Amino acid sequence: MTVLARFALQEAIRRRVFTVVALLTAAFLLLYGLGVWQAFKIANNLGSGFAGVDPVIVTGATMFGLAMFGTLFLGVVLAVFLTLGAIRGDADRGLLQPLLVRPVSRRTLLTARLVSSGGVAGAYVVAVYVAAMLETGIIGGWWPDRLVSPAIGLALGVVIVCALSLAGSVVLASTANGIAIFMAFGAGLTAGLLGQIGRALNSGTLTDVADLTSYLLPFEALYQGALSSLTADTVGFTRFALQLGPLGGAHEAGVGLWLWALAYLALVA
Repeated sequence: MTVLARFALQEAIRRRVFTVVALLTAAFLLLYGLGVWQAFKIANNLGSGFAGVDPVIVTGATMFGLAMFGTLFLGVVLAVFLTLGAIRGDADRGLLQPLLVRPVSRRTLLTARLVSSGGVAGAYVVAVYVAAMLETGIIGGWWPDRLVSPAIGLALGVVIVCALSLAGSVVLASTANGIAIFMAFGAGLTAGLLGQIGRALNSGTLTDVADLTSYLLPFEALYQGALSSLTADTVGFTRFALQLGPLGGAHEAGVGLWLWALAYLALVA
C-alpha cells in the first residue's frame, strides 16, 4: 500500500499539480495579507466601537472566516483533482490493468489512493490555515479563541471530500465525477448558509434543511463548526454581531458531529 501511495504522489508531481497549487496558494495568502492589513487599519480607526461591539474582534473573525472559506475551497480543489480520475481514469488510460494482474487487492489499491490524496489535501489545508492565522495575528493582533480544532475540522472535511471523489471515480468518468463533487460541495455550502439565515429568522424549515444536509454532507457541518470555534469564548454584542454574518459566526459543532463525520468517512471508505 505504501508503494502505491508513493506512486500516486509521484504521478501528481509529474503532472505539476503541486506546482500550480503552490503558486495559487502564494497568491491567495498575499492577497489575504493585503486585505487584513487594510481591514484592521480601518478597524483601529474606529476606536472602541459602537454599542459594545469590538471592531477588532469582528474584523479579525470575519477576515479569518473568509480565509477559512478560501482554505476549504482550495483544499477541495486539490482533493478533487487528485482523485477524480483515480479509478475510471486510470482504467481508460491503461494504467490500472498492470496493477490488477499482480496480487494487489481492490481494497489495497483504493486505500492507498485515499491515504495519499487525503493525507496531502489534509496537510495542505492545515498549512494554509496556520499561515492565514499567523498573518491575521501578526498584522491585526487578533487570534482565534480555538487554535487547533478549526484546523482539524477543515482537514477532516477535505478528507471526506477525497473519499467521496474516490468513490465516484469508481463508477463515473473523470469529468462527470469532478462536476458531481463540485456541485455537492456548492450545495453543502449553500445549505449551510441557509441554515444560518434560518436560525437568525427562527425558520424551522430552513434549519431542518441545513441539519439534514449536515448529515448527508458532513464536510459542510465541520466547516460551520470550525467557524464557530473561532469565537467560542466571545460574548455580548460582539458575539451577536458576528452571528449576523456568514463568515464570522456559525453553528457550533458538538461531539456527535465529530463521531458522525468519522463514521461517515468509514462508511464511504
